[in-house]
Order: sequence, then structure tokens, then C-alpha cells
Amino acid sequence: MDIRPIRSEADHAEALVEIERLLDAAPGSPEADRLDILATLVERCEEERWPVAAGDPVEIIRFVMEQRGEGQSDLARIFGSASRASEILNRRRALTLEMVWKLNRAWHIPAELLIRPYDLAA
Repeated sequence: MDIRPIRSEADHAEALVEIERLLDAAPGSPEADRLDILATLVERCEEERWPVAAGDPVEIIRFVMEQRGEGQSDLARIFGSASRASEILNRRRALTLEMVWKLNRAWHIPAELLIRPYDLAA
């Protein structure tokens, strides 16, 4: 992979795969330098797409769904259950660590944006 600006979901996903490949690079090596540059690019991309002050985890999920053109059925596929997706979006159930992991893997939402506390419906 050539190092270039991250302009699309595909570029972002490709950079993440390359970062995972380079995680064990020896300090000071060309691979470690490449890792550092890629991590900086990904961090900038994620800060632009998902600013920290973007809202609570449910708002962030809704925002990402809207930006990606995804619906509740797409979220249900990630969670493995339509009722679970509905419960999350309607704030009747809190996200679990496994759900956060699945969202991070499927839609590349930074986990730190999803693990923040938020209010559930009464």
C-alpha cells in the first residue's frame, strides 16, 4: 500500500489492515516509520469523521448509519438480532463490549466513542 491521504472508507480500511500488519515493527525500522505515518493519517481521518464531541454512543451510531446509508437492518446484521439493534437505537439496552467490538470492526467506529456512558430510556 502506498501512503496517501485517506479519502474514503476503502482507504481507511486499507490503512487499518496495513497498521495491523506493521504493529510488531522493530523500533527505528522503516516499517516502524511507516506505521507511525499511517497511524497519524488514520487518527486525523477519524478525528474529522467522528469528532470526540460528536455526542453519545447512540447518536454516533445514528450519525454513522446516516453517513454510510445504513439502516436498522444493517445494524441488526452486525449484532445478529433485529430486536437487539432496536433496543440499542431506542436506548432500552446499553452497548456491550462485544457490540462495541463488532461496530468497530464492521464500520470502523473508534471504540473510545462507543464506550462512553450514556442515558438509557426510563
